[in-house]
Amino acid sequence: MPRLTPEQRERAVGRLSAGDDPEAVAVAFNVHLLTVYRLQLCFVNTGSTADTQRSGRTRVTTRRQDRQILRPHLRNRFHTANETVRNTVGNHQRPISGQTVRRRLAERDLQNCRTARGPVLTQRHRMARQQWAQDHINWNWRQWRNILFTDESRYCISHVDGRVRVWRRRGERYAGDCIMEHNAQGGPNVMVWGGIGLNQSLEPVFFNNLGPGRGNGITAQRYIDQLDPTASCCALFLGAQKLCSAGR
Repeated sequence: MPRLTPEQRERAVGRLSAGDDPEAVAVAFNVHLLTVYRLQLCFVNTGSTADTQRSGRTRVTTRRQDRQILRPHLRNRFHTANETVRNTVGNHQRPISGQTVRRRLAERDLQNCRTARGPVLTQRHRMARQQWAQDHINWNWRQWRNILFTDESRYCISHVDGRVRVWRRRGERYAGDCIMEHNAQGGPNVMVWGGIGLNQSLEPVFFNNLGPGRGNGITAQRYIDQLDPTASCCALFLGAQKLCSAGR
């Protein structure tokens, strides 16, 4: 929870002196109830709302420096703590550590997390997707029943090709039970194609023997050869591809 500023301390003591319950004051200032009780006791004993001298190590940064630490991480969310350490000097010209930077960011509810993956979208892509949504916002179910949305995904069969973490001790980097084995050439993989419509879904189609490079050798002709040419979904598939091309 955030610390109370000197102004908030004065206001909190004023509300307590006016007869407000400590629970109500804690909720109003978004602090723990124990904080309000300690503030009230401090005012009774010292006649002041200022923080008393505390034992222990003092903060290496001031409030102004804390804001300077926060600012580059809000401007660039991929800014690292070590970069901030190199560009920031603490109170009394003392150096700061990466852990200090992470603690200051945690005080502002910024946590270091793995990034979410998404497609590369230019401004033209975003405008096209928005325009596509606006053009079809008033469609009824009779129009949507003739549309099929399709997608495909590649699956690696021999090993997990995503990021995998392992628990190990120092010096166990190349221990047998700490190594994730995989084929240097990528190993066998399969492409799965499927589609859904308003009241229908297609059985998945598996493309084996994928090739290298972008698209893994899955061309338009291979789609035509492998999909059932007698199925009615083919016509819907081609129409859906044309309809959804504006949102790509």
